[in-house]
Amino acid sequence: MEEILSFIKQNSIGYLATLESLQPRVRAFGFGFYEEGKFWFCTSNLKKVYAQLKANPYAEIMFSKPDFSQYLRLSGHVVFDDGIDSKKRVMDAMPGVAGLYQSPENPIFEVFYLENGVAVLEVFPPLSPAKEVKF
Repeated sequence: MEEILSFIKQNSIGYLATLESLQPRVRAFGFGFYEEGKFWFCTSNLKKVYAQLKANPYAEIMFSKPDFSQYLRLSGHVVFDDGIDSKKRVMDAMPGVAGLYQSPENPIFEVFYLENGVAVLEVFPPLSPAKEVKF
C-alpha cells in the first residue's frame, strides 16, 4: 500500500468516473487522505457528481504521472460520511477545500470514501504485470 500512497501523493489530481443513468461521466478530483482501508475525498451536494454517487455508489478514479508512463486506478464502493470530525480531517488534508467551503459545518460540504475496492498500479508501455492491492 505504501507504493500506492506514494504515487498518489506525487500525482494528487485524478479523474473520477461515475455513471449518470447509463452515461459515463468523468471529472478532475483531488485526493484527501487514506486511513484504515479507506480513500477519502470531498465534493459539494450541489454538484451532479454527488447525485450520481448517491444513485450509484461505485466509482473509479485514475491518477497518472504527467508523462503517462505510470498510472493508478482506484475503484470501490462509495460511502458518504456526514460526521464533523471526518469533514475536519478532509479539510486538514486539503487546505484548498477549507478555503472553498470555509467550515466543516457548511451544509453543501460532503465527504466520502472508497472502500472494499482495488488499487491497480500499471506502467506504460506494459513491461511488467500490474500491481494490484485490495483495500
